[in-house]
Amino acid sequence: MSVLNRKRILPILLLIVVLCGLIYFFFYNPIGVKLTHSNMRQLSGHLRDLGWPGKIIGMSLVFFQTFFPFIPFVVVAGTNVAIFGIKVGFLVNYVMSCLGAIASFYFARYYGHAWVEKKLERFPLVKQFSLRMEKRGFLYVLLGRLIPILPSSAINYAAGLTRIKFTHFLAGTLLGKLPIVFLESMIAHDLFHFQKYKGRLLLLLGILVVLILIGNGVKKALTAKTK
Repeated sequence: MSVLNRKRILPILLLIVVLCGLIYFFFYNPIGVKLTHSNMRQLSGHLRDLGWPGKIIGMSLVFFQTFFPFIPFVVVAGTNVAIFGIKVGFLVNYVMSCLGAIASFYFARYYGHAWVEKKLERFPLVKQFSLRMEKRGFLYVLLGRLIPILPSSAINYAAGLTRIKFTHFLAGTLLGKLPIVFLESMIAHDLFHFQKYKGRLLLLLGILVVLILIGNGVKKALTAKTK
């Protein structure tokens, strides 16, 4: 086996091992099963009780949620906000989310073309969005982060399959994820303290609804162009 092939296979094997470990932990390990079937408040409580391993799990959840959105991001974000506090929790959510996006981009570009293409077949808008990323990479990655046109993981994988420059993907991701991760972290924080921050929570939810409506409008525009 050549050195190049070995370098390509090793990350895939590592990802498979990590994924199998996560599946075992969350579905067969007693602590993992408990965490999987808990709500956000219970999840954060369980992880706090674990001490520093719980903090590592909370950070890892954000990273792997970027690859496999098995838990809604707001739940994961809320868990870290509860564990670390709003400032550090937001920073953890932002950094790990960006690292997960970068990792999934590189996975799609260099290792998992066939798997990624099959996964993206579920999203008919990906082709139109990818064509635009080819021409204006930074702009469309930024828009895709700011408004929910496609799931974040779909943007990561789709970008990896295009010829977009990594620097454009990185800049769009770093800028685009900053406000949206902050918004979701704040929503999660205010859900924990509903009585104290219910006015602000309603405002934040209103902003999220507006972003969703804008995203749906963009989806319709892209869909119309495919017909």
